[in-house]
Amino acid sequence: MPIDSPPPLHALHDTPRRRPERLTYRSIFMSDVHLGASSSRADDAADFLKSVECRTLYLVGDIIDMWRLRSRWHWPESHNRFVKRVLKMSKHGTRVVFIPGNHDEHARHYTELNFGGVEVVHEAIHQAADSRRYLVTHGDQADLVIRHARLVSMIGGTAYDGLVVANRWANRLRANFGCAPWSLSQAIKMKVKKACQHIARFEDVLIDEARSRGLDGVICGHIHKAEYRTTPPPCSLVYINCGDWVESLTAAVEHDDGTMRVVDWHNTARPSERRAESEHILTSV
Repeated sequence: MPIDSPPPLHALHDTPRRRPERLTYRSIFMSDVHLGASSSRADDAADFLKSVECRTLYLVGDIIDMWRLRSRWHWPESHNRFVKRVLKMSKHGTRVVFIPGNHDEHARHYTELNFGGVEVVHEAIHQAADSRRYLVTHGDQADLVIRHARLVSMIGGTAYDGLVVANRWANRLRANFGCAPWSLSQAIKMKVKKACQHIARFEDVLIDEARSRGLDGVICGHIHKAEYRTTPPPCSLVYINCGDWVESLTAAVEHDDGTMRVVDWHNTARPSERRAESEHILTSV
Protein backbone atom coordinates (compact mmCIF):
# COMPACT_ATOMS: atom_id res chain seq x y z
CA MET A 1 0.00 0.00 0.00
CA PRO A 2 1.58 3.33 -1.05
CA ILE A 3 2.65 5.78 1.63
CA ASP A 4 2.65 9.48 0.77
CA SER A 5 4.70 12.22 2.35
CA PRO A 6 2.81 13.89 5.22
CA PRO A 7 1.37 17.35 4.65
CA PRO A 8 2.95 20.31 6.46
CA LEU A 9 1.72 21.10 9.93
CA HIS A 10 -0.33 24.27 10.33
CA ALA A 11 0.93 26.26 13.27
CA LEU A 12 -1.46 27.70 15.80
CA HIS A 13 -1.21 31.16 17.30
CA ASP A 14 1.32 31.25 20.12
CA THR A 15 0.02 31.19 23.65
CA PRO A 16 1.96 31.79 26.85
CA ARG A 17 2.21 28.03 27.38
CA ARG A 18 3.17 27.41 23.70
CA ARG A 19 0.91 24.48 22.90
CA PRO A 20 2.37 21.82 20.57
CA GLU A 21 1.58 22.28 16.89
CA ARG A 22 -1.50 20.37 15.81
CA LEU A 23 -2.53 18.82 12.54
CA THR A 24 -5.49 20.70 11.11
CA TYR A 25 -8.20 19.11 8.98
CA ARG A 26 -11.51 20.14 7.53
CA SER A 27 -13.18 16.94 8.81
CA ILE A 28 -12.24 13.86 10.83
CA PHE A 29 -14.10 10.54 10.84
CA MET A 30 -13.57 8.06 13.72
CA SER A 31 -15.39 4.82 14.43
CA ASP A 32 -15.31 1.79 16.71
CA VAL A 33 -13.67 3.21 19.83
CA HIS A 34 -15.70 0.71 21.91
CA LEU A 35 -15.66 2.60 25.19
CA GLY A 36 -16.67 0.14 27.89
CA ALA A 37 -14.74 -2.77 26.38
CA SER A 38 -11.45 -3.85 27.92
CA SER A 39 -9.91 -3.92 24.43
CA SER A 40 -10.62 -0.22 23.76
CA ARG A 41 -7.58 1.97 23.14
CA ALA A 42 -9.36 5.04 24.49
CA ASP A 43 -6.13 6.73 25.63
CA ASP A 44 -4.74 6.54 22.09
CA ALA A 45 -8.02 7.88 20.69
CA ALA A 46 -7.93 10.79 23.16
CA ASP A 47 -4.27 11.51 22.33
CA PHE A 48 -5.13 11.57 18.63
CA LEU A 49 -7.93 14.08 19.17
CA LYS A 50 -5.68 16.21 21.34
CA SER A 51 -3.15 16.40 18.48
CA VAL A 52 -5.63 17.65 15.85
CA GLU A 53 -8.08 20.41 15.06
CA CYS A 54 -11.03 20.20 12.67
CA ARG A 55 -14.25 21.93 11.71
CA THR A 56 -16.32 18.75 11.90
CA LEU A 57 -15.77 15.53 13.84
CA TYR A 58 -17.87 12.55 12.81
CA LEU A 59 -18.14 9.71 15.34
CA VAL A 60 -19.15 6.89 13.01
CA GLY A 61 -20.67 4.34 15.38
CA ASP A 62 -19.66 1.86 18.08
CA ILE A 63 -18.16 4.67 20.11
CA ILE A 64 -19.70 3.25 23.30
CA ASP A 65 -19.88 -0.54 23.57
CA MET A 66 -23.24 -0.98 25.30
CA TRP A 67 -23.14 -4.74 24.61
CA ARG A 68 -20.08 -5.08 26.87
CA LEU A 69 -21.36 -2.65 29.50
CA ARG A 70 -24.57 -4.64 29.92
CA SER A 71 -22.63 -7.80 30.74
CA ARG A 72 -19.80 -6.21 32.76
CA TRP A 73 -19.22 -2.61 33.81
CA HIS A 74 -15.81 -1.41 32.67
CA TRP A 75 -15.19 2.34 32.52
CA PRO A 76 -11.66 3.43 33.47
CA GLU A 77 -10.50 7.04 33.53
CA SER A 78 -9.07 6.74 30.00
CA HIS A 79 -12.64 6.33 28.70
CA ASN A 80 -13.73 9.49 30.55
CA ARG A 81 -10.74 11.25 29.03
CA PHE A 82 -11.91 10.49 25.50
CA VAL A 83 -15.43 11.74 26.24
CA LYS A 84 -14.07 14.92 27.82
CA ARG A 85 -11.85 15.52 24.81
CA VAL A 86 -14.83 15.24 22.43
CA LEU A 87 -16.91 17.62 24.56
CA LYS A 88 -14.01 20.08 24.77
CA MET A 89 -13.70 20.12 20.99
CA SER A 90 -17.43 20.80 20.72
CA LYS A 91 -17.19 23.62 23.24
CA HIS A 92 -14.39 25.24 21.23
CA GLY A 93 -16.28 25.31 17.96
CA THR A 94 -15.93 21.88 16.37
CA ARG A 95 -19.18 20.48 15.04
CA VAL A 96 -19.51 16.95 16.48
CA VAL A 97 -21.83 14.49 14.74
CA PHE A 98 -22.51 11.10 16.35
CA ILE A 99 -23.89 8.31 14.13
CA PRO A 100 -24.72 5.32 16.37
CA GLY A 101 -23.67 1.82 15.37
CA ASN A 102 -24.92 -1.61 16.41
CA HIS A 103 -22.98 -1.63 19.71
CA ASP A 104 -24.47 1.72 20.73
CA GLU A 105 -27.75 1.25 18.86
CA HIS A 106 -29.85 2.46 21.82
CA ALA A 107 -28.63 5.97 21.00
CA ARG A 108 -30.64 5.69 17.77
CA HIS A 109 -33.72 6.43 19.86
CA TYR A 110 -32.33 9.95 20.31
CA THR A 111 -31.52 10.87 16.72
CA GLU A 112 -32.06 14.49 15.72
CA LEU A 113 -31.31 15.55 19.33
CA ASN A 114 -28.30 17.45 20.62
CA PHE A 115 -26.44 16.48 23.81
CA GLY A 116 -23.79 18.87 25.06
CA GLY A 117 -23.11 20.06 21.52
CA VAL A 118 -23.05 16.53 20.07
CA GLU A 119 -25.60 15.99 17.29
CA VAL A 120 -27.07 12.47 17.13
CA VAL A 121 -28.15 11.40 13.64
CA HIS A 122 -28.99 8.09 11.97
CA GLU A 123 -26.65 8.84 9.05
CA ALA A 124 -25.19 11.90 7.35
CA ILE A 125 -24.42 13.21 3.88
CA HIS A 126 -21.04 14.91 3.99
CA GLN A 127 -20.17 17.39 1.26
CA ALA A 128 -16.42 17.69 0.91
CA ALA A 129 -14.56 20.84 -0.08
CA ASP A 130 -14.24 19.54 -3.66
CA SER A 131 -18.07 19.20 -3.83
CA ARG A 132 -18.05 15.39 -3.68
CA ARG A 133 -20.77 13.99 -1.45
CA TYR A 134 -20.36 10.97 0.82
CA LEU A 135 -22.80 8.80 2.71
CA VAL A 136 -21.54 8.61 6.30
CA THR A 137 -22.91 5.55 8.11
CA HIS A 138 -21.66 2.99 10.58
CA GLY A 139 -22.40 0.21 8.11
CA ASP A 140 -24.04 -2.48 10.25
CA GLN A 141 -27.15 -2.29 8.06
CA ALA A 142 -25.01 -3.86 5.30
CA ASP A 143 -23.92 -6.73 7.57
CA LEU A 144 -26.20 -9.76 7.17
CA VAL A 145 -24.77 -11.38 10.30
CA ILE A 146 -25.83 -8.38 12.39
CA ARG A 147 -29.23 -8.17 10.76
CA HIS A 148 -30.18 -11.85 10.84
CA ALA A 149 -28.04 -13.50 13.52
CA ARG A 150 -27.71 -10.99 16.34
CA LEU A 151 -26.93 -13.59 19.04
CA VAL A 152 -24.12 -15.10 16.96
CA SER A 153 -22.75 -11.62 16.37
CA MET A 154 -22.76 -10.79 20.10
CA ILE A 155 -20.97 -14.05 20.98
CA GLY A 156 -18.44 -13.39 18.23
CA GLY A 157 -17.90 -9.86 19.52
CA THR A 158 -17.13 -11.14 23.01
CA ALA A 159 -14.67 -13.67 21.61
CA TYR A 160 -13.03 -10.95 19.52
CA ASP A 161 -12.63 -8.73 22.60
CA GLY A 162 -10.80 -11.50 24.46
CA LEU A 163 -8.66 -12.27 21.43
CA VAL A 164 -7.53 -8.66 21.13
CA VAL A 165 -6.55 -8.45 24.80
CA ALA A 166 -4.58 -11.71 24.56
CA ASN A 167 -2.94 -10.50 21.35
CA ARG A 168 -1.92 -7.27 23.11
CA TRP A 169 -0.02 -9.25 25.76
CA ALA A 170 1.59 -11.37 23.04
CA ASN A 171 2.77 -8.21 21.25
CA ARG A 172 4.38 -6.96 24.46
CA LEU A 173 6.42 -10.17 24.53
CA ARG A 174 7.25 -9.74 20.82
CA ALA A 175 8.45 -6.20 21.54
CA ASN A 176 10.89 -7.56 24.13
CA PHE A 177 12.50 -9.58 21.35
CA GLY A 178 12.50 -6.68 18.91
CA CYS A 179 9.60 -8.00 16.84
CA ALA A 180 6.99 -5.77 15.23
CA PRO A 181 3.36 -5.85 16.45
CA TRP A 182 1.16 -8.46 14.82
CA SER A 183 -2.63 -8.74 14.76
CA LEU A 184 -3.88 -12.29 15.21
CA SER A 185 -7.50 -11.33 14.61
CA GLN A 186 -6.67 -9.52 11.38
CA ALA A 187 -4.58 -12.48 10.23
CA ILE A 188 -7.48 -14.85 10.90
CA LYS A 189 -9.94 -12.62 9.06
CA MET A 190 -7.66 -12.33 6.02
CA LYS A 191 -6.89 -16.06 5.91
CA VAL A 192 -10.44 -17.32 6.19
CA LYS A 193 -12.06 -17.29 2.77
CA LYS A 194 -15.60 -16.75 4.07
CA ALA A 195 -14.48 -13.77 6.12
CA CYS A 196 -12.88 -12.20 3.04
CA GLN A 197 -16.06 -12.79 1.05
CA HIS A 198 -18.12 -11.25 3.86
CA ILE A 199 -15.96 -8.11 3.85
CA ALA A 200 -16.20 -7.83 0.06
CA ARG A 201 -20.00 -8.14 0.19
CA PHE A 202 -20.15 -5.56 2.98
CA GLU A 203 -18.17 -3.04 0.92
CA ASP A 204 -20.18 -3.71 -2.24
CA VAL A 205 -23.54 -3.24 -0.46
CA LEU A 206 -22.49 0.16 0.88
CA ILE A 207 -21.03 1.26 -2.46
CA ASP A 208 -24.29 0.25 -4.18
CA GLU A 209 -26.25 2.25 -1.59
CA ALA A 210 -24.17 5.36 -2.28
CA ARG A 211 -24.56 4.84 -6.02
CA SER A 212 -28.34 4.47 -5.75
CA ARG A 213 -28.52 7.86 -3.99
CA GLY A 214 -26.40 9.61 -6.59
CA LEU A 215 -23.53 10.11 -4.14
CA ASP A 216 -19.78 9.98 -4.80
CA GLY A 217 -18.81 7.56 -2.07
CA VAL A 218 -19.32 6.14 1.40
CA ILE A 219 -17.48 6.56 4.71
CA CYS A 220 -18.12 3.85 7.30
CA GLY A 221 -16.70 1.69 10.09
CA HIS A 222 -18.02 -1.53 11.66
CA ILE A 223 -15.69 -4.23 10.27
CA HIS A 224 -12.47 -2.94 11.90
CA LYS A 225 -10.60 -2.86 8.59
CA ALA A 226 -9.30 0.55 7.55
CA GLU A 227 -9.34 1.01 3.80
CA TYR A 228 -9.53 3.49 0.98
CA ARG A 229 -10.41 2.35 -2.54
CA THR A 230 -12.08 3.63 -5.68
CA THR A 231 -14.33 1.50 -7.83
CA PRO A 232 -13.43 1.11 -11.54
CA PRO A 233 -14.71 3.64 -14.11
CA PRO A 234 -17.10 4.86 -15.27
CA CYS A 235 -18.69 5.29 -11.81
CA SER A 236 -15.46 5.57 -9.74
CA LEU A 237 -17.15 5.72 -6.35
CA VAL A 238 -15.00 6.02 -3.23
CA TYR A 239 -15.14 3.51 -0.35
CA ILE A 240 -13.50 4.65 2.90
CA ASN A 241 -13.48 2.66 6.13
CA CYS A 242 -12.28 4.51 9.25
CA GLY A 243 -10.90 1.36 10.86
CA ASP A 244 -11.04 1.18 14.66
CA TRP A 245 -9.48 2.16 17.99
CA VAL A 246 -9.11 -1.39 19.27
CA GLU A 247 -6.30 -2.58 17.00
CA SER A 248 -5.62 -0.48 13.91
CA LEU A 249 -5.81 3.00 15.54
CA THR A 250 -6.89 4.71 12.32
CA ALA A 251 -9.19 7.52 11.23
CA ALA A 252 -10.32 9.05 7.96
CA VAL A 253 -9.53 12.73 7.44
CA GLU A 254 -10.41 15.42 4.92
CA HIS A 255 -8.02 18.22 4.03
CA ASP A 256 -9.11 21.73 3.08
CA ASP A 257 -9.01 20.90 -0.64
CA GLY A 258 -11.34 17.90 -0.20
CA THR A 259 -8.56 15.30 -0.31
CA MET A 260 -9.50 12.24 1.76
CA ARG A 261 -6.99 10.05 3.55
CA VAL A 262 -6.86 7.25 6.09
CA VAL A 263 -4.26 8.06 8.76
CA ASP A 264 -2.55 5.70 11.16
CA TRP A 265 -1.91 6.59 14.83
CA HIS A 266 -0.21 3.34 15.70
CA ASN A 267 2.35 2.44 18.36
CA THR A 268 5.21 4.88 18.47
CA ALA A 269 7.38 5.43 21.53
CA ARG A 270 5.27 7.54 23.92
CA PRO A 271 2.01 9.50 23.73
CA SER A 272 3.87 12.79 24.24
CA GLU A 273 5.99 12.03 21.17
CA ARG A 274 2.93 11.06 19.13
CA ARG A 275 1.38 14.49 19.58
CA ALA A 276 4.35 16.24 17.94
CA GLU A 277 5.06 13.84 15.09
CA SER A 278 3.59 14.14 11.63
CA GLU A 279 0.88 11.80 10.41
CA HIS A 280 1.64 8.40 8.92
CA ILE A 281 -0.36 8.06 5.71
CA LEU A 282 -1.90 4.71 4.87
CA THR A 283 -3.87 5.58 1.74
CA SER A 284 -4.94 8.68 -0.09
CA VAL A 285 -6.46 10.22 -3.19
